[in-house]
Amino acid sequence: MRRIFAVLAGGFLPCALMAAPVAPAPVDTGADVVRVLVSLLGVVALIFFVGWMARRAQARVSPGGRKIRVIESMPVGIKEKVMLIEVGGTQLLVGASPTGGLRTLHVLATAVQDDPGAATPPALRGFRDVLAQWKRP
Repeated sequence: MRRIFAVLAGGFLPCALMAAPVAPAPVDTGADVVRVLVSLLGVVALIFFVGWMARRAQARVSPGGRKIRVIESMPVGIKEKVMLIEVGGTQLLVGASPTGGLRTLHVLATAVQDDPGAATPPALRGFRDVLAQWKRP
């Protein structure tokens, strides 16, 4: 059965295609170029619109409502780190690890003050900071 179908399809189909010639469609390159350019402009406009909407959505988040602040963080291993956190005027020393989660190491009775005489190293600029600088007018 397969052999009969293959012979019929292999011999009949090319003959049928050759018997009915198809007239070539007229080519209108000007209309095609205009259609491609309009599509490209639509995609670029969509990208800018989504960026504008994302910026407006971020502006609605008020950063002043946060009650928890990470004062300093220091890695103590490959994936472990120690963080000094301030919550409602109380400072906590917290250990963070991927296996153990967060663990309070110490509650400080007096707040740790920054040493004004110590020279602070220049802050490393991240990709977010560079982009924020470019966004400013």
